[in-house]
Amino acid sequence: MYVEWEAPEVVTRPFPLVLVHGGGGQGSEWLTTVDEKPGWAAHFVAAGFATYVVDRPGLGRSPYHPDLIGPMGSVFPYEAAVGLFAPPDRTAEQTQWPFGRGSGSPELDHLVAGFGPLPADLAASQQLDAARLVSLLHRIGPSVLVTHSAGGPAGWLVTDRTPANVVGVAAIEPMGPPFATFPIGSLEWGLTTAPITFARQFERADEVRDAQPADLRIPSFADKPMAVFTGSASPFRDWAPATVDFLSTAGAKATWVDLQKWGIAGNGHGLIFEKNAHETVQPIIEWITKLGS
Repeated sequence: MYVEWEAPEVVTRPFPLVLVHGGGGQGSEWLTTVDEKPGWAAHFVAAGFATYVVDRPGLGRSPYHPDLIGPMGSVFPYEAAVGLFAPPDRTAEQTQWPFGRGSGSPELDHLVAGFGPLPADLAASQQLDAARLVSLLHRIGPSVLVTHSAGGPAGWLVTDRTPANVVGVAAIEPMGPPFATFPIGSLEWGLTTAPITFARQFERADEVRDAQPADLRIPSFADKPMAVFTGSASPFRDWAPATVDFLSTAGAKATWVDLQKWGIAGNGHGLIFEKNAHETVQPIIEWITKLGS
């Protein structure tokens, strides 16, 4: 897993941040906005955090080696990118995406050009993401995980594997709702495709869906701060409450941060690199800062 880091000359925050990108993207999504302004990583550094940006295994600057990662899945479809980041039915409300919304838009072309194919086995891919992130946390110590979209499952899995090294998880528009099915795979274990450690030992993933709430506790999540952040014009906002409910049932200290209630409107799923990224990052910085107080 490729990792780059940046820190202010004087680090003023008590723990670092680890930024985990989504889908078939890469760590550069945190470095700049689509219109070439400073991205969230720069704002975190300016706020005093040591900040680590990863390229998940097989994506971006982490080369894809099939002997390690397994067979490669299909290329990320252009149509899927349009549906995620510039959906036609959200045009009127998605005012923070000021660029073209369909095939031939230079900005959308630039964004999609950076997407690589995911491994065909999504569960194995999530396991590998988690293993490499656990290794990183063992080197840098307790950290806050900031995940986006399909990077969300890594946050849950890493917390399960090394809870002492996870101060909290800020999940930006994470995959959901629980047990959802996507073209790349299904969240068979609730919010992950890979197995996670519930209070009850399940023999099969399909047993999780019908389990009693007490059996859905995840011991490593006990009182762990976890927040789900959503944009006002994103379809991910629609199922954020179900995701938070699942995390709360698991035992986490979970909360939903709706950017619209912060007076930040017009953002879609790509809120980390839309034109007002300097505003969308502020609720995340404030939430994380409170963890250290």
